[in-house]
Amino acid sequence: MRLDKYLKVSRLIKRRTIANEACDAGRVTVNDKVAKASTDVKVGDVISVKFGEKTVTAKITSITETIHKEDAKFMYELM
Repeated sequence: MRLDKYLKVSRLIKRRTIANEACDAGRVTVNDKVAKASTDVKVGDVISVKFGEKTVTAKITSITETIHKEDAKFMYELM
C-alpha cells in the first residue's frame, strides 16, 4: 500500500492530501529513510512522522484497504 494512503487509513494523519504534503516536506521517514508519498509500505516497517516539535514513531502491524475508525489503532504499534 502507498505510504500516503496508509497514513490516512490508519488515521496517523487525518487526510491524504495532508499526508502527501508531509511526505513532500520530508517530515515522514520509513525505516529511517525520508520517504515519498508513493513509497510502498509493508508489515514490519517503522514510520516516523514529525509534527512540529513532536515525532510519532509507529511500527506497522497490519495493512487493510478500509477499516472502521475505532479499529484503525490496531493497524500500528506506537514506539
